[in-house]
Amino acid sequence: MNTITFLLLRLSIGTSILGHGLVRLPKLSAFSNGMVSSFEKSFLPKILVVPFSYVLPLTEFTTGLLLLIGLFTIPALISGCVIMILLIFGTTMIENWDALPSQLIHVAFFAVLLQFAQYNTWAIDSLFKK
Repeated sequence: MNTITFLLLRLSIGTSILGHGLVRLPKLSAFSNGMVSSFEKSFLPKILVVPFSYVLPLTEFTTGLLLLIGLFTIPALISGCVIMILLIFGTTMIENWDALPSQLIHVAFFAVLLQFAQYNTWAIDSLFKK
């Protein structure tokens, strides 16, 4: 039962993070412009916000895809945590408190899955353990 629970949680968080990246990739410039606009009144300089806004969707998409197929699961979970920590930092810098609970829930999912990674048997990763 633990392996099924792990699989369902991995697929859920993988779908969420993949979806975040997937919808942003086709409109990357518009997404970047929106993020830059959101951070205009923060102390974070545009020179940091612009590259981050272009890398974020690709990183979300890649992390989500790896989790969905179960490849490099532990690095993908760590990547998910790092993405969320960076987003939490940005969210607090612009005082967007409404977005914070969702980001904290995501990081909790990633952390719980990291804690129980030994149940990741329904994954491409398990093919390499033999």
